[in-house]
Amino acid sequence: MSKLIIFLVTIFFMISCSQNLKQETLITVKGKIPVEEMGISLIHEHILVDFIGADSTGYHRWEKSKVIERALPFLMEAKRKGVNTFFECTPAYLGRDPLLLKELSEKTGINIVTNTGYYGVRDNKYIPKHAFDETSEDIAKVWIEEFNNGIEGSGVFPGFIKIAVERKDTLSPMHVKIVKAAAITHKATGLTIVSHTGTDGPAFTQLEILKIEGVSPEAFVWTHAQDGTFEGYMKAAKQGAWISLDNFNKNNFDKPGGIDWFVELLTKLKKENMLHKILISHDAGWYDPGQENGGNYRSYNDIFEYLIPTLKKHGFSQEDIDLLLIKNPQRAYAVNIKKMK
Repeated sequence: MSKLIIFLVTIFFMISCSQNLKQETLITVKGKIPVEEMGISLIHEHILVDFIGADSTGYHRWEKSKVIERALPFLMEAKRKGVNTFFECTPAYLGRDPLLLKELSEKTGINIVTNTGYYGVRDNKYIPKHAFDETSEDIAKVWIEEFNNGIEGSGVFPGFIKIAVERKDTLSPMHVKIVKAAAITHKATGLTIVSHTGTDGPAFTQLEILKIEGVSPEAFVWTHAQDGTFEGYMKAAKQGAWISLDNFNKNNFDKPGGIDWFVELLTKLKKENMLHKILISHDAGWYDPGQENGGNYRSYNDIFEYLIPTLKKHGFSQEDIDLLLIKNPQRAYAVNIKKMK
């Protein structure tokens, strides 16, 4: 009888887990989709970035038709490579344009995901003036409002939280405030926190803040982790954080972000059974309204044309590739509140 009970409990647990997986969603610029529909995902890319600063940027800085004309061929090329979901990581006050992204999503059939949040690097150049006098709770209200009611009346909703901190072990008061606001927003929305971070020090400082705020490391993506250390990756991944190696570029050669560097690092991570916590992308694009014709636009193809074939030559299976480009993004970005246990 006891064996029968154990068997039934096991079956119930498996069914429950399966149902929970089916219920998990991603929020795209066209609405919610089940995470199973994400397919191959690029988790850190850009279509438009405006570096002029929070006090000067705005929709007046670019013509949507010109951006679409420039970006569309690159997105269609990525689609032909198999890309089905594209995370556009440009935050507010740095060129985020939800209606532009929605139109490109409609034209390409690619699931495009935009964000809420503030970008704190370069001496807070991209943080709106009002945020300096606000509390974390005040800032979080703005981000939660976008989650609940859409971005600036566009009808487009954010699918993750994008923040950025300086590469310093001790965060400035403003950056502590941003991280706390992200924690508050996550607990209210379930959106994943994607933080432009870089080195180990600020990564672990942020993780400690999130823990104090009651947010699990599983809700945190250590963005630009290629500037960190292998020991840091292992420590953060064991806590549950996501390690985002998001600057693959065939032209970097053996430097961080190049083929040799990526293959060596991913091979080490595979040997340590840590591929299940790794995310990869290009950090490519983009149209810059401050430059003629948008400047130099880098394609989103290098992973598919150079990295994947090289990984397969070094013993990576299709299952390994699917883990990095399909399964891990599904788990990392599914809307799900992750609190400390």
